[in-house]
Amino acid sequence: MAVQPELGTWHLALGTDVVSAEEVLDTPCLVVDEGIMRRNIEEMAAFADGLGVALRPHMKTHKTPQVARLQIEAGAVGATCAKIGEAEALVEGGGVTDVLLAYPTVGEPKIRRLLALMDRAQVAVALDGREAAEALSRAMVAAGKVLKVYVEVNTGQDRAGARAGEEATALAIDLARLPGLRVVGVMTHEGQANAAAPEAIAATALAAGRALVETAAAIRDFGIDVLHVSVGSTPATPYTPTVPGVTEMRPGTYVFNDNTAFRHGRMGPERCAARIVATVVSRPAPERAVLDAGSKTLAMDRSPSHPGHGYVVGHPTVEIARLSEEHGVVVLPPDEPGFGVGDRVEIIPNHICPSVNLMDEIHVVREGRVVETWAVTARGKVR
Repeated sequence: MAVQPELGTWHLALGTDVVSAEEVLDTPCLVVDEGIMRRNIEEMAAFADGLGVALRPHMKTHKTPQVARLQIEAGAVGATCAKIGEAEALVEGGGVTDVLLAYPTVGEPKIRRLLALMDRAQVAVALDGREAAEALSRAMVAAGKVLKVYVEVNTGQDRAGARAGEEATALAIDLARLPGLRVVGVMTHEGQANAAAPEAIAATALAAGRALVETAAAIRDFGIDVLHVSVGSTPATPYTPTVPGVTEMRPGTYVFNDNTAFRHGRMGPERCAARIVATVVSRPAPERAVLDAGSKTLAMDRSPSHPGHGYVVGHPTVEIARLSEEHGVVVLPPDEPGFGVGDRVEIIPNHICPSVNLMDEIHVVREGRVVETWAVTARGKVR
């Protein structure tokens, strides 16, 4: 079987005659090209270093201790996690000693786990309201601890966060008065840039960065020492961290990349380290094939970059038109070869983060051979 340029040399995963049948991976499975992954990690670390901005990658993309260690070895100052369970897994197995929980920590069970995590790592939490802050304040006072806090700022995404400017400044002042809490930073997720048209992403990202920097300055005017001005979005990474005054960046998907990244025009399949390898299990009609990768493998996210539920590498005119739990229904043009029953394909997911979270393990490929298999230790850690 000739390997097309886009496909790389993943002979083992694709099941060619390079290896015996016993060595061929079962599907659907997640395969990561080590060389592409390391290049992505090293280039982002070099970019951050060149700007003089701290790199604190979001671990939600890979959820894997081995990848966390590679990022830290390349220069990351610590980790960003959404939920405490994610942080617990990566502190335990990934050499992570400094964590930002970029998500409100609410409820007694989580507070107990947060206190335990603080005994094993430096921890800061993002907060966007007084109610959650007051509960954390009481817990910290009772435990004799001080918790570092980032104020989450809404710079236009309209998800969580106090609105940039007066609202976020007033919240920072309130939080700084609570015992057991120390306001040390502000953070935003400029997700509105991700959704912007390619020609508008730069302006959108830069506006978000400036709004955050201006909010940090306003908070400092009240005597609060804002050390960290933290932005986070892989698509916005070329722009937001360049705003003077930004001190920290939190990209996540860059480590693997995905189909959604194509729309920004800076990369193609050759920079996507992670692929789902799937098998054609049915060819019920000339224009239709069925893969063994459905919504329990590819997730349901759509992408503006390419129609359907993922990009089939080497087959750009093919569309994964619909998913059920275990079926990926592929619509084929009349002249499309290579979709006989038993054939294997590589799929770049639309959104790599939930796809990784659906898999138990990552098969790491080096020079066409699987050299390691890593457990996705933090998968399912949504609490």
